Amino acid sequence: MEKKYSDLKEIRNRSHFDEVKAYYEDILKKATETGALEVQDADNKYIKELDRIGKMIYMYERLNSPAKNLNFRSPLVISIENELDKRQLKQRQAAELLDVKESTFSQIMRGKRSVPKSMAKKLYTEFQIDPALILENL
Repeated sequence: MEKKYSDLKEIRNRSHFDEVKAYYEDILKKATETGALEVQDADNKYIKELDRIGKMIYMYERLNSPAKNLNFRSPLVISIENELDKRQLKQRQAAELLDVKESTFSQIMRGKRSVPKSMAKKLYTEFQIDPALILENL
């Protein structure tokens, strides 16, 4: 294995990052082909180099790549959606059944609003939603 970037301590720009990443991928390919990664807890030249270069790649990405906002849907919303699908109900119909305004129900389903207490009991009685999920979203 030819070792490049032996004096490298930090990746400073995108073009250098691309070069180092290509080198990392080449080492990974060679390590896979030679079976150097098959031994658990192995401590060989490939693993040491992958670790060294991988840490620099990680730090560059962490500092220079903006994090993407992840959309998280609550388990309560997923449970309600599943119940609506099972009963073939639209949000408007569900809002009527739960005795809340359609806009309120929509905000709850988008995670913009918590469940009002008046709706909590009906989620349990009408839709058989787990009470623990409801309580977490009051």
